[in-house]
Amino acid sequence: QVQLVESGGGLVQAGGSLRLSCATSGSIVSFNAMGWYRQAPGKQRELVASITSGGHINTADSVKGRITISRDNAKNTVYLQMNSLKPEDTAVYYCNAKLYSSRWFDYWGQGTQVTVSS
Repeated sequence: QVQLVESGGGLVQAGGSLRLSCATSGSIVSFNAMGWYRQAPGKQRELVASITSGGHINTADSVKGRITISRDNAKNTVYLQMNSLKPEDTAVYYCNAKLYSSRWFDYWGQGTQVTVSS
């Protein structure tokens, strides 16, 4: 059973920073890709950033230049460094892991709340 545990969310003022962490129960290198998604009230869940096992990074245009994804294979952890936060970044942030084994499997963390006050 794959488990993803997020941490690091909280309340921050606009312009501030937060770093989210996602620790996996298994080896992070076994996943084809890891990513962070977010869902604001009344909106669909959207991709924030992802990183493949080969190190290719995809970042949403709305956060480019402010938010960076990275991973530490030794710690089996993926990070989301968020700088220059805006009120519109307020959402529940979810960690995601994708694994291909005959078909694609998606695993999700429980989510962590990020609230940016103006």
